[in-house]
Amino acid sequence: MTTYISMRKRYNFLSIISKFCYNFPCPLSLTSFWNFGSILGFLTVTQVLTGFLLSLHYVPVSNLAFDRVAHIERDVNFGWVIRSFHQVGASGLMLGMVIHMLRGIFYDSYDRTPSVWYSGAMLYVLCMAISFLGYVLPWGQMSYWGATVITNLFSVIPFIGGDIVRLAWGGYSVGDATLNRFYSFHFLLPFLMLVVMGGHLSLLHEFGSSNPLGLDSRISMVPFYPYYLYSDILGLSLWMMMSSYFVFLNPYVLSDALNYEEANPLVTPLHIKPEWYFLAYYALLRSVPSKTGGILLMVMAILFLVFLPFASDKLMLGVPNYLGRSGCFWLFVNCWVVLSWLGAMPAEEPFIMMSGLMGLFLMVVSELDSLICDVHDWYEDKSSVLSSH
Repeated sequence: MTTYISMRKRYNFLSIISKFCYNFPCPLSLTSFWNFGSILGFLTVTQVLTGFLLSLHYVPVSNLAFDRVAHIERDVNFGWVIRSFHQVGASGLMLGMVIHMLRGIFYDSYDRTPSVWYSGAMLYVLCMAISFLGYVLPWGQMSYWGATVITNLFSVIPFIGGDIVRLAWGGYSVGDATLNRFYSFHFLLPFLMLVVMGGHLSLLHEFGSSNPLGLDSRISMVPFYPYYLYSDILGLSLWMMMSSYFVFLNPYVLSDALNYEEANPLVTPLHIKPEWYFLAYYALLRSVPSKTGGILLMVMAILFLVFLPFASDKLMLGVPNYLGRSGCFWLFVNCWVVLSWLGAMPAEEPFIMMSGLMGLFLMVVSELDSLICDVHDWYEDKSSVLSSH
Protein backbone atom coordinates (compact mmCIF):
# COMPACT_ATOMS: atom_id res chain seq x y z
CA MET A 1 0.00 0.00 0.00
CA THR A 2 2.81 2.42 0.90
CA THR A 3 4.61 1.57 -2.35
CA TYR A 4 1.44 2.25 -4.33
CA ILE A 5 0.94 5.63 -2.64
CA SER A 6 4.51 6.68 -3.43
CA MET A 7 4.16 5.54 -7.07
CA ARG A 8 0.87 7.40 -7.36
CA LYS A 9 2.60 10.61 -6.32
CA ARG A 10 5.41 10.00 -8.80
CA TYR A 11 3.36 9.01 -11.90
CA ASN A 12 0.50 11.18 -13.12
CA PHE A 13 -1.37 8.39 -14.91
CA LEU A 14 -1.55 6.35 -11.68
CA SER A 15 -2.89 9.42 -9.91
CA ILE A 16 -5.64 9.75 -12.56
CA ILE A 17 -6.53 6.05 -12.32
CA SER A 18 -6.64 6.33 -8.55
CA LYS A 19 -8.93 9.35 -8.74
CA PHE A 20 -11.35 7.70 -11.19
CA CYS A 21 -11.33 4.18 -9.75
CA TYR A 22 -9.47 3.60 -6.52
CA ASN A 23 -10.50 6.57 -4.38
CA PHE A 24 -13.65 7.63 -6.23
CA PRO A 25 -16.27 8.46 -3.54
CA CYS A 26 -19.54 6.54 -3.93
CA PRO A 27 -22.82 6.75 -1.99
CA LEU A 28 -23.06 4.25 0.83
CA SER A 29 -26.51 2.93 -0.18
CA LEU A 30 -25.86 1.67 -3.74
CA THR A 31 -27.37 -1.70 -4.64
CA SER A 32 -26.43 -4.36 -7.17
CA PHE A 33 -28.39 -2.50 -9.88
CA TRP A 34 -25.53 0.01 -9.98
CA ASN A 35 -23.26 -2.80 -11.21
CA PHE A 36 -24.68 -2.53 -14.71
CA GLY A 37 -22.59 0.53 -15.51
CA SER A 38 -19.33 -1.41 -15.24
CA ILE A 39 -20.90 -4.44 -16.98
CA LEU A 40 -21.91 -2.25 -19.93
CA GLY A 41 -18.42 -0.74 -20.12
CA PHE A 42 -16.87 -4.21 -20.26
CA LEU A 43 -19.40 -5.40 -22.88
CA THR A 44 -18.75 -2.34 -25.07
CA VAL A 45 -15.00 -2.98 -25.11
CA THR A 46 -15.63 -6.70 -25.77
CA GLN A 47 -17.89 -5.86 -28.72
CA VAL A 48 -15.23 -3.59 -30.22
CA LEU A 49 -12.54 -6.28 -29.88
CA THR A 50 -14.64 -9.16 -31.25
CA GLY A 51 -15.92 -6.91 -34.03
CA PHE A 52 -12.36 -6.07 -35.04
CA LEU A 53 -11.47 -9.77 -35.19
CA LEU A 54 -14.52 -10.50 -37.34
CA SER A 55 -13.66 -7.61 -39.68
CA LEU A 56 -10.36 -9.34 -40.54
CA HIS A 57 -12.30 -12.03 -42.40
CA TYR A 58 -15.51 -10.29 -43.48
CA VAL A 59 -15.98 -8.94 -47.03
CA PRO A 60 -18.72 -6.28 -47.57
CA VAL A 61 -19.75 -7.51 -51.03
CA SER A 62 -23.33 -8.65 -51.56
CA ASN A 63 -22.49 -11.90 -53.37
CA LEU A 64 -19.76 -12.83 -50.83
CA ALA A 65 -20.93 -11.51 -47.44
CA PHE A 66 -23.24 -14.41 -46.57
CA ASP A 67 -20.61 -17.00 -47.48
CA ARG A 68 -17.90 -15.12 -45.57
CA VAL A 69 -19.97 -15.28 -42.38
CA ALA A 70 -20.32 -19.04 -42.90
CA HIS A 71 -16.56 -19.21 -43.56
CA ILE A 72 -15.84 -17.43 -40.25
CA GLU A 73 -17.99 -19.90 -38.33
CA ARG A 74 -16.75 -23.06 -40.06
CA ASP A 75 -13.18 -22.50 -41.23
CA VAL A 76 -11.58 -19.79 -39.07
CA ASN A 77 -9.97 -21.01 -35.85
CA PHE A 78 -12.40 -20.24 -33.01
CA GLY A 79 -14.38 -18.14 -35.48
CA TRP A 80 -17.67 -19.54 -34.22
CA VAL A 81 -16.75 -18.52 -30.65
CA ILE A 82 -15.84 -14.98 -31.72
CA ARG A 83 -19.04 -14.54 -33.73
CA SER A 84 -21.16 -16.05 -30.96
CA PHE A 85 -19.62 -13.66 -28.43
CA HIS A 86 -20.28 -10.74 -30.77
CA GLN A 87 -23.84 -11.84 -31.58
CA VAL A 88 -24.84 -12.65 -28.00
CA GLY A 89 -22.91 -9.62 -26.73
CA ALA A 90 -25.03 -7.30 -28.87
CA SER A 91 -28.22 -8.58 -27.25
CA GLY A 92 -26.54 -8.52 -23.83
CA LEU A 93 -25.42 -4.94 -24.34
CA MET A 94 -28.93 -3.80 -25.27
CA LEU A 95 -30.50 -5.75 -22.40
CA GLY A 96 -28.01 -4.32 -19.89
CA MET A 97 -28.61 -0.82 -21.25
CA VAL A 98 -32.38 -1.21 -20.86
CA ILE A 99 -31.98 -2.42 -17.24
CA HIS A 100 -29.54 0.43 -16.56
CA MET A 101 -32.03 3.01 -17.90
CA LEU A 102 -34.98 1.45 -16.06
CA ARG A 103 -32.99 1.72 -12.84
CA GLY A 104 -32.42 5.40 -13.62
CA ILE A 105 -36.15 5.89 -14.23
CA PHE A 106 -37.13 3.99 -11.07
CA TYR A 107 -34.90 6.11 -8.84
CA ASP A 108 -35.31 9.36 -10.87
CA SER A 109 -31.56 9.52 -11.49
CA TYR A 110 -32.19 11.75 -14.52
CA ASP A 111 -33.56 14.46 -12.21
CA ARG A 112 -30.48 14.62 -10.00
CA THR A 113 -27.86 14.45 -12.75
CA PRO A 114 -29.52 15.40 -16.09
CA SER A 115 -26.23 15.80 -17.98
CA VAL A 116 -25.28 12.22 -17.10
CA TRP A 117 -28.70 11.08 -18.33
CA TYR A 118 -28.36 12.95 -21.65
CA SER A 119 -24.97 11.38 -22.35
CA GLY A 120 -26.38 7.95 -21.44
CA ALA A 121 -29.37 8.50 -23.73
CA MET A 122 -26.94 9.42 -26.52
CA LEU A 123 -25.15 6.13 -25.90
CA TYR A 124 -28.48 4.29 -26.12
CA VAL A 125 -29.34 5.88 -29.49
CA LEU A 126 -25.82 5.19 -30.80
CA CYS A 127 -26.06 1.58 -29.64
CA MET A 128 -29.38 1.14 -31.46
CA ALA A 129 -27.88 2.55 -34.67
CA ILE A 130 -24.79 0.32 -34.42
CA SER A 131 -26.93 -2.75 -33.70
CA PHE A 132 -29.13 -2.10 -36.73
CA LEU A 133 -26.11 -1.60 -39.01
CA GLY A 134 -24.55 -4.81 -37.71
CA TYR A 135 -27.80 -6.75 -38.22
CA VAL A 136 -27.58 -6.04 -41.95
CA LEU A 137 -24.01 -7.32 -42.41
CA PRO A 138 -24.69 -11.12 -42.43
CA TRP A 139 -26.77 -10.43 -45.59
CA GLY A 140 -29.50 -12.93 -44.84
CA GLN A 141 -33.12 -12.54 -45.87
CA MET A 142 -34.14 -10.65 -42.74
CA SER A 143 -31.00 -8.49 -42.94
CA TYR A 144 -31.76 -7.43 -46.51
CA TRP A 145 -35.44 -6.73 -46.06
CA GLY A 146 -34.90 -5.12 -42.67
CA ALA A 147 -32.46 -2.68 -44.29
CA THR A 148 -34.98 -2.01 -47.06
CA VAL A 149 -37.83 -1.27 -44.65
CA ILE A 150 -35.86 0.87 -42.17
CA THR A 151 -34.02 2.98 -44.76
CA ASN A 152 -37.35 3.64 -46.50
CA LEU A 153 -38.56 5.36 -43.34
CA PHE A 154 -36.40 8.37 -44.22
CA SER A 155 -38.52 8.92 -47.33
CA VAL A 156 -41.18 10.69 -45.21
CA ILE A 157 -38.83 13.65 -44.60
CA PRO A 158 -40.17 16.52 -46.76
CA PHE A 159 -38.20 17.55 -49.83
CA ILE A 160 -34.99 15.63 -49.06
CA GLY A 161 -36.35 12.25 -47.89
CA GLY A 162 -35.90 10.54 -51.27
CA ASP A 163 -32.37 11.87 -51.62
CA ILE A 164 -31.43 10.58 -48.17
CA VAL A 165 -32.75 7.10 -49.02
CA ARG A 166 -30.81 6.98 -52.31
CA LEU A 167 -27.69 8.23 -50.51
CA ALA A 168 -28.04 5.43 -47.92
CA TRP A 169 -28.60 2.84 -50.64
CA GLY A 170 -25.89 4.18 -52.97
CA GLY A 171 -28.34 3.69 -55.82
CA TYR A 172 -32.00 2.88 -56.41
CA SER A 173 -32.13 -0.28 -54.30
CA VAL A 174 -30.28 -1.99 -51.47
CA GLY A 175 -27.11 -3.56 -52.85
CA ASP A 176 -23.30 -3.57 -52.77
CA ALA A 177 -22.97 0.16 -52.07
CA THR A 178 -25.48 -0.11 -49.20
CA LEU A 179 -23.56 -2.97 -47.62
CA ASN A 180 -20.28 -1.04 -47.92
CA ARG A 181 -21.80 2.03 -46.30
CA PHE A 182 -23.34 0.03 -43.46
CA TYR A 183 -20.09 -1.85 -42.84
CA SER A 184 -18.06 1.38 -42.71
CA PHE A 185 -20.42 3.05 -40.25
CA HIS A 186 -20.75 -0.12 -38.17
CA PHE A 187 -16.96 -0.17 -37.86
CA LEU A 188 -16.52 3.55 -37.06
CA LEU A 189 -19.49 4.35 -34.80
CA PRO A 190 -18.30 2.15 -31.88
CA PHE A 191 -15.23 4.38 -31.55
CA LEU A 192 -17.53 7.40 -31.32
CA MET A 193 -19.47 5.44 -28.71
CA LEU A 194 -16.27 4.94 -26.70
CA VAL A 195 -15.67 8.70 -26.76
CA VAL A 196 -19.23 9.42 -25.58
CA MET A 197 -18.81 6.73 -22.91
CA GLY A 198 -15.69 8.54 -21.68
CA GLY A 199 -17.71 11.76 -21.46
CA HIS A 200 -20.46 9.88 -19.62
CA LEU A 201 -17.96 8.65 -17.03
CA SER A 202 -16.39 12.11 -16.69
CA LEU A 203 -19.80 13.66 -16.02
CA LEU A 204 -20.57 10.90 -13.53
CA HIS A 205 -17.37 11.62 -11.64
CA GLU A 206 -18.02 15.36 -11.74
CA PHE A 207 -21.63 15.34 -10.50
CA GLY A 208 -21.60 12.09 -8.53
CA SER A 209 -23.82 9.04 -8.64
CA SER A 210 -27.48 8.87 -7.70
CA ASN A 211 -28.61 6.55 -4.91
CA PRO A 212 -31.69 4.48 -3.99
CA LEU A 213 -32.73 6.88 -1.22
CA GLY A 214 -32.99 9.86 -3.54
CA LEU A 215 -31.11 12.02 -1.03
CA ASP A 216 -27.96 14.10 -1.11
CA SER A 217 -25.45 11.41 -0.17
CA ARG A 218 -22.29 13.54 -0.06
CA ILE A 219 -22.13 13.11 3.70
CA SER A 220 -22.27 9.30 3.49
CA MET A 221 -19.60 8.26 1.01
CA VAL A 222 -17.23 5.31 0.78
CA PRO A 223 -14.31 4.76 -1.64
CA PHE A 224 -14.96 2.70 -4.76
CA TYR A 225 -12.22 0.27 -3.70
CA PRO A 226 -12.74 -2.21 -2.13
CA TYR A 227 -16.51 -2.02 -1.58
CA TYR A 228 -17.94 -1.53 -5.05
CA LEU A 229 -14.99 -2.91 -7.00
CA TYR A 230 -15.63 -6.38 -5.56
CA SER A 231 -19.36 -5.94 -6.12
CA ASP A 232 -18.76 -5.04 -9.79
CA ILE A 233 -16.43 -8.03 -10.25
CA LEU A 234 -19.08 -10.35 -8.79
CA GLY A 235 -21.82 -8.86 -10.96
CA LEU A 236 -19.68 -9.10 -14.10
CA SER A 237 -18.78 -12.73 -13.28
CA LEU A 238 -22.45 -13.68 -12.91
CA TRP A 239 -23.32 -11.88 -16.16
CA MET A 240 -20.54 -13.68 -18.06
CA MET A 241 -21.67 -17.03 -16.64
CA MET A 242 -25.18 -16.44 -17.97
CA SER A 243 -23.83 -15.20 -21.30
CA SER A 244 -21.62 -18.30 -21.63
CA TYR A 245 -24.71 -20.50 -21.75
CA PHE A 246 -25.93 -18.68 -24.87
CA VAL A 247 -22.47 -18.36 -26.44
CA PHE A 248 -21.52 -22.04 -26.16
CA LEU A 249 -24.84 -23.89 -26.00
CA ASN A 250 -27.55 -21.80 -27.64
CA PRO A 251 -26.07 -18.90 -29.64
CA TYR A 252 -28.91 -18.67 -32.19
CA VAL A 253 -31.88 -18.64 -29.83
CA LEU A 254 -32.51 -14.90 -30.38
CA SER A 255 -31.88 -14.98 -34.14
CA ASP A 256 -34.51 -15.29 -36.83
CA ALA A 257 -34.32 -18.50 -38.86
CA LEU A 258 -34.84 -16.56 -42.10
CA ASN A 259 -31.55 -14.77 -41.58
CA TYR A 260 -29.76 -18.06 -42.28
CA GLU A 261 -31.04 -17.92 -45.85
CA GLU A 262 -29.03 -15.79 -48.26
CA ALA A 263 -30.61 -12.46 -49.20
CA ASN A 264 -32.89 -12.67 -52.22
CA PRO A 265 -34.32 -9.38 -53.55
CA LEU A 266 -36.96 -11.34 -55.52
CA VAL A 267 -38.50 -13.11 -52.50
CA THR A 268 -40.10 -10.96 -49.80
CA PRO A 269 -40.58 -12.71 -46.42
CA LEU A 270 -44.19 -13.04 -45.26
CA HIS A 271 -43.34 -11.43 -41.93
CA ILE A 272 -40.46 -8.97 -41.59
CA LYS A 273 -39.40 -8.23 -38.03
CA PRO A 274 -36.28 -6.70 -36.41
CA GLU A 275 -34.19 -7.93 -33.50
CA TRP A 276 -35.97 -8.28 -30.15
CA TYR A 277 -34.74 -4.94 -28.77
CA PHE A 278 -36.47 -3.04 -31.60
CA LEU A 279 -39.78 -4.93 -31.44
CA ALA A 280 -41.63 -2.43 -29.19
CA TYR A 281 -40.70 0.47 -31.48
CA TYR A 282 -41.68 -1.64 -34.50
CA ALA A 283 -45.09 -2.33 -32.94
CA LEU A 284 -45.63 1.41 -32.43
CA LEU A 285 -44.55 2.05 -36.02
CA ARG A 286 -47.18 -0.38 -37.37
CA SER A 287 -49.95 0.73 -35.00
CA VAL A 288 -50.78 3.85 -37.04
CA PRO A 289 -52.23 3.45 -40.56
CA SER A 290 -50.25 6.48 -41.77
CA LYS A 291 -46.58 5.83 -42.44
CA THR A 292 -45.65 9.34 -41.31
CA GLY A 293 -47.76 9.02 -38.16
CA GLY A 294 -46.16 5.69 -37.24
CA ILE A 295 -42.65 7.11 -37.66
CA LEU A 296 -43.53 10.18 -35.57
CA LEU A 297 -44.92 7.93 -32.82
CA MET A 298 -41.79 5.78 -32.83
CA VAL A 299 -39.49 8.83 -32.74
CA MET A 300 -41.56 10.33 -29.90
CA ALA A 301 -41.11 7.11 -27.89
CA ILE A 302 -37.33 7.41 -28.24
CA LEU A 303 -37.29 11.15 -27.49
CA PHE A 304 -39.46 10.56 -24.42
CA LEU A 305 -36.60 8.60 -22.85
CA VAL A 306 -33.98 11.10 -24.00
CA PHE A 307 -35.70 14.22 -22.64
CA LEU A 308 -37.13 12.86 -19.39
CA PRO A 309 -35.31 15.51 -17.27
CA PHE A 310 -37.27 18.28 -19.03
CA ALA A 311 -40.58 16.84 -17.78
CA SER A 312 -39.36 16.29 -14.23
CA ASP A 313 -40.03 18.68 -11.35
CA LYS A 314 -40.39 16.66 -8.16
CA LEU A 315 -39.83 17.44 -4.49
CA MET A 316 -38.45 13.94 -3.85
CA LEU A 317 -36.56 11.49 -6.02
CA GLY A 318 -37.38 7.83 -6.49
CA VAL A 319 -40.53 5.90 -7.35
CA PRO A 320 -40.77 4.33 -3.83
CA ASN A 321 -41.08 7.80 -2.25
CA TYR A 322 -44.47 8.41 -3.90
CA LEU A 323 -47.56 6.34 -3.11
CA GLY A 324 -48.84 4.73 -6.32
CA ARG A 325 -45.81 5.38 -8.55
CA SER A 326 -44.53 1.81 -8.20
CA GLY A 327 -47.73 0.57 -9.84
CA CYS A 328 -47.28 3.04 -12.71
CA PHE A 329 -43.66 2.01 -13.20
CA TRP A 330 -44.43 -1.70 -13.43
CA LEU A 331 -47.42 -1.03 -15.69
CA PHE A 332 -45.04 0.89 -17.96
CA VAL A 333 -42.56 -2.01 -18.02
CA ASN A 334 -45.29 -4.60 -18.68
CA CYS A 335 -46.75 -2.45 -21.47
CA TRP A 336 -43.32 -2.33 -23.10
CA VAL A 337 -42.97 -6.13 -22.83
CA VAL A 338 -46.42 -6.63 -24.40
CA LEU A 339 -45.52 -4.17 -27.18
CA SER A 340 -42.36 -6.20 -27.87
CA TRP A 341 -44.48 -9.35 -28.15
CA LEU A 342 -46.90 -7.57 -30.50
CA GLY A 343 -43.99 -6.39 -32.63
CA ALA A 344 -43.00 -10.03 -33.18
CA MET A 345 -46.51 -10.91 -34.40
CA PRO A 346 -47.62 -10.65 -38.07
CA ALA A 347 -48.78 -7.23 -39.28
CA GLU A 348 -52.49 -8.08 -39.15
CA GLU A 349 -55.47 -7.71 -36.86
CA PRO A 350 -55.93 -7.92 -33.92
CA PHE A 351 -52.22 -7.26 -33.32
CA ILE A 352 -52.18 -3.85 -35.04
CA MET A 353 -55.17 -2.63 -33.01
CA MET A 354 -53.66 -4.00 -29.79
CA SER A 355 -50.39 -2.18 -30.53
CA GLY A 356 -52.28 1.10 -30.85
CA LEU A 357 -54.12 0.47 -27.59
CA MET A 358 -50.91 -0.38 -25.76
CA GLY A 359 -49.25 2.79 -27.10
CA LEU A 360 -52.23 4.82 -25.84
CA PHE A 361 -52.09 3.03 -22.50
CA LEU A 362 -48.38 3.88 -22.21
CA MET A 363 -49.19 7.58 -22.58
CA VAL A 364 -51.99 7.31 -20.00
CA VAL A 365 -49.65 5.60 -17.51
CA SER A 366 -46.99 8.30 -18.03
CA GLU A 367 -49.55 11.07 -17.44
CA LEU A 368 -50.89 9.26 -14.37
CA ASP A 369 -47.37 9.06 -12.96
CA SER A 370 -46.92 12.82 -13.44
CA LEU A 371 -50.33 13.47 -11.85
CA ILE A 372 -49.42 11.39 -8.78
CA CYS A 373 -46.20 13.41 -8.34
CA ASP A 374 -48.02 16.75 -8.75
CA VAL A 375 -50.77 15.86 -6.25
CA HIS A 376 -48.27 14.52 -3.71
CA ASP A 377 -45.99 17.58 -4.04
CA TRP A 378 -49.00 19.96 -3.74
CA TYR A 379 -50.06 18.19 -0.54
CA GLU A 380 -46.52 18.36 0.87
CA ASP A 381 -46.28 22.10 0.06
CA LYS A 382 -49.63 22.77 1.68
CA SER A 383 -48.70 20.73 4.76
CA SER A 384 -45.40 22.58 5.17
CA VAL A 385 -47.18 25.97 4.90
CA LEU A 386 -49.78 24.98 7.52
CA SER A 387 -47.11 23.61 9.87
CA SER A 388 -45.10 26.84 9.59
CA HIS A 389 -48.14 28.80 10.81
